[in-house]
Amino acid sequence: MLNEHTLGQLRELRMDGMVHALADQATTAAAAKMAFEERLAMLVQREIDWRDGKRLVRLLKAAKLKVGSACIEDIDWHGSRGLDRNLVTSLAGCDWLRHAHNVLITGATGVGKTWLACALAHQAARSGFTVLYTRAPRLLEELRVAHGDGSFARRLAQLARLDLLAIDDFAIAPITAPERSDLLELLDDRVGTRATLITSQLPVTAWHEWLDDPTLADAILDRIVHAAHKIALKGESMRKKQVKP
Repeated sequence: MLNEHTLGQLRELRMDGMVHALADQATTAAAAKMAFEERLAMLVQREIDWRDGKRLVRLLKAAKLKVGSACIEDIDWHGSRGLDRNLVTSLAGCDWLRHAHNVLITGATGVGKTWLACALAHQAARSGFTVLYTRAPRLLEELRVAHGDGSFARRLAQLARLDLLAIDDFAIAPITAPERSDLLELLDDRVGTRATLITSQLPVTAWHEWLDDPTLADAILDRIVHAAHKIALKGESMRKKQVKP
């Protein structure tokens, strides 16, 4: 019979994984025949797994992924999409995050840019990185409002601490002068220290013209394109096919 006092102490220490593991061991005949060190190792591993699982739930909730079900294992690799299996497999290892590199995904509407971005972001969370998904128009509007309520510096600092900021629908609408400045501030805080993932219908070569200010465009693109992995998706709309990318 398990000591309820001991179990209560474990719960107070928030060691729920170990509590459940002890309960399982108490009802398993094989566990009684195991050496103390073996049973202890199993308890510790169960606690580690429990905490990792809870952390992943928290990370994914905070990430706010548009396609929460997207994951690397479900990628459709058919040849006409322009996906480089070696590159994506390398990105799945998350070294690009550790080295604060960027990922730029471009392609026409419906080819699976958002899905792939969410799959990479999901993989980042599974590896323990903090993630936030947002759309470019929403992000720029959020920063505009932050100027008005005095929270701009605080919000920039919060965004700068994210291991991965995934910005969807980049360059989907005209950009204003204040938005260009905010974008530069945001990216300058992250360059060389944190990774940024960007999706856009426009090819990277068209971003300079979209930014519509040669000086700021040079500065912004230098922070985005430098040390970036580029994926240019092709093919028909995945929405029309009604299949996963």
